[in-house]
Amino acid sequence: MLGLILTLLLIGALHVMFIPRENSVQLKLAALQWTLATLTATIILWISFDGEGQFQATQIIEWINSISGPWITVVFAVDGISIFFIILTALLIPICILISWNSIKFLLKEFLLCLIFLEILLMGVFTALDLLLFYILFESILIPMFLIIGIWGAREEKVLASYYFFFYTLIGSVFMLLGIFVLYSNTGATDYQTLCGLRLDGETQKWVFMGFFVSLAIKIPKIPFHIWLPQAHVEAPCAGSVMLAGVLLKIGGYGFIRFSWPILPEASEYFAPLILTLSLLAVIYGSLTTCRQVDFKRLIAYSSVAHMGLVTLGIFTHTIQGLVAAIFLMLAHGLVSSSLFILVTLLYERHHTRLIKYYRGMTITMPVFAIIMLWMTLANIAVPLSCNFVGEFLSLLAAFEYSIVVGALASLGIVLGAAYSLYLYNRVCFGNSSNYIIFSRDVNRREYYVLFPLVILTIIIGIYPSAIIDTVKGTIIFQESHTW
Repeated sequence: MLGLILTLLLIGALHVMFIPRENSVQLKLAALQWTLATLTATIILWISFDGEGQFQATQIIEWINSISGPWITVVFAVDGISIFFIILTALLIPICILISWNSIKFLLKEFLLCLIFLEILLMGVFTALDLLLFYILFESILIPMFLIIGIWGAREEKVLASYYFFFYTLIGSVFMLLGIFVLYSNTGATDYQTLCGLRLDGETQKWVFMGFFVSLAIKIPKIPFHIWLPQAHVEAPCAGSVMLAGVLLKIGGYGFIRFSWPILPEASEYFAPLILTLSLLAVIYGSLTTCRQVDFKRLIAYSSVAHMGLVTLGIFTHTIQGLVAAIFLMLAHGLVSSSLFILVTLLYERHHTRLIKYYRGMTITMPVFAIIMLWMTLANIAVPLSCNFVGEFLSLLAAFEYSIVVGALASLGIVLGAAYSLYLYNRVCFGNSSNYIIFSRDVNRREYYVLFPLVILTIIIGIYPSAIIDTVKGTIIFQESHTW
């Protein structure tokens, strides 16, 4: 099935490549159809997933052959952790195409190809079972995102923002590469399943962990490695912001879950207090910084820093509910933050400003928009029956189980999150109409089709979380019991 997904994406890329540049409608329709076909294939993969903890749908590729046989063999597979990130990626790419339907005015073919190749690379990152291949794909994602931000960004500082994103991530990834070299020199292997069965000495684990930590902490991003994120979000087009918040930030959390405890358990235990401290700093400082933002997009970007702090908090409590909470919260944040960035874009396309002070009374002129934004705002503050509620509840439960002080400090983030979210909604949607805005067209049919699946999923996952939790929990228990 993984081979089918890759084949669909490659055929889609070739189809888009050979369509004449002048036929913009056909270009967009072709990209949308092939990415929707990929989404269908990922859903079929999930349906066929048997719920057991082991890797499934394994695809083995003999990458480099020698005279004596295959020299480098790479393995792709899915388990209960990666399957949901694959579905999230496959869902957001067609949404990015739809929301960019009228906003990309030049180099449309190249933009669509960047999105399709980004999806191919993300599928590889979430299914690769070789550390070196994971690193190569992890780095390759920089190229399409660098182009999306730098070429199709919204404002004059887009090139600066793209270089911020590129060099921060690139420099951090060098430390991961060094960690992989140390692992290979000590074990002679980069295969994930082989490394899970080996036991490294504590000192080696610490050096390797520090390399992985710097790289993944920049990608999440954790304070103080978060400087690139607000700039990249503000300057990126809507599709870039959706992919950054929806999927790319999750690679950091996915990497911690996949590599820290299974391969480097002693180092993870040793550095856990430091990372929990940084996570609490991200939750509290990130929320306080969010409260003072005046730019709509920058506010949502800083709120992502706070939410991802709760993710790493759950991971490094090293409890079942903490790890489940981290995965669930990443999926929920991918849906909610993507929706909020789309809502910001709808306002920006109509009024060409993201400054919050110019907006007021949107319930009068844009009632459908106001209803959708109300639900997404409530989901962002983790109101019960929303998907964020389940993730944040389990994360706080794990935090209190680890330490009452850690749990109490993490709870401050929930209070501050409610403060800035409700302030934003009250400022934008309630009150009399703004004197700066004469008329606002409400959400049209295309925009409604973009937002509808995200709204429905936040409700369904919040009401029926066991559809995800059971699968994730089974994989985590299997992973814990089959590592040394």
